[in-house]
Amino acid sequence: MALPEFSMRQLLEAGVHFGHQTRRWNPKMRSYLFGVRNGVHVIDLEQTVPLLHQALVALRDVAAGGGRILFVGTKRQASKPIAETGRRCGQYYVNHRWLGGMLTNWKAISARSRHSPISNRRWPTKPPA
Repeated sequence: MALPEFSMRQLLEAGVHFGHQTRRWNPKMRSYLFGVRNGVHVIDLEQTVPLLHQALVALRDVAAGGGRILFVGTKRQASKPIAETGRRCGQYYVNHRWLGGMLTNWKAISARSRHSPISNRRWPTKPPA
């Protein structure tokens, strides 16, 4: 299956360049920022396009090898597309509240939660790898 191609224009129109407010950021992201506008960091799309392609290649390789992928999008506007994508791909997804420890302490999280915080057709017995 061919990977989708993305142009800077498409990413710009989709608003991918909007980052977090300047007071809520991780200094490790400094090299990926283009600048600041109205108190919001602007992401450098010239770096984003090739890095997005690298991420898609990695995801394709994981899926082709039978691996599992966890889609996460807890913001209101991402909730529905994340669920649709997870279902369509037959992969796990979290589209509501992220519970701390879901990846690092899965045994305790799954034992205390009656309802799976990770959605899919089947309840995972171990954290998605």
